[in-house]
Amino acid sequence: MPKVYARRRLSVLAALTGLIAMAGLFNGPAASAALPTPVSAATARTYLASLTVATEDRTGYNRDLFPHWITISGTCNTRETVLKRDGSGVVTDSACASTSGSWYSVYDGATWTAASDLDIDHLVPLAEAWDSGADGWTTARRQAFANDLTRPQLIAVTDNVNQAKGDQDPATWMPSRTAYACTYVRAWVQVKYYYGLSVDSAEKSRLSSVLNGC
Repeated sequence: MPKVYARRRLSVLAALTGLIAMAGLFNGPAASAALPTPVSAATARTYLASLTVATEDRTGYNRDLFPHWITISGTCNTRETVLKRDGSGVVTDSACASTSGSWYSVYDGATWTAASDLDIDHLVPLAEAWDSGADGWTTARRQAFANDLTRPQLIAVTDNVNQAKGDQDPATWMPSRTAYACTYVRAWVQVKYYYGLSVDSAEKSRLSSVLNGC
């Protein structure tokens, strides 16, 4: 086959593959969204240096003030969208509930095959955000924060690990899988910087220490 026709066939195939993926008909890796990659350690250090250092205040906090697991697309809410994004070979039913698949929890290195074993962690917890400035936000902004799929703020992890983390910041809790430490603090700083949230002194100290080793 002449080279020019071979190139044309490859170009047409690539174009068709792209259209299929965009239509959501291709279930392979190319069609799957990925967990947003956090900023580099150098950028995170720059961001951290600019964050306001302030004492935290939880007065008036209520989780319901952060509307979460809103509808993202069709029948899929935020939790279901993250499960599909973070899993491998995820199959969903007509209600968008995951019926099978495999999930690797980057916090502890565990792999799960049941969606019920996963929580969707708010990397910067809702209570932590409230303490750090979200108490002054509108409900719409708190909703955007609680359902943010653009920043590295939502991640599917082992449920009891997420529950053990609770609302702690890096000064008192870090993932047990140390290989993820740099990624975790880079993401933490990026989220806080984007939303204009403050850090307390112990939190900033721990973030600085980890980032300096990245």
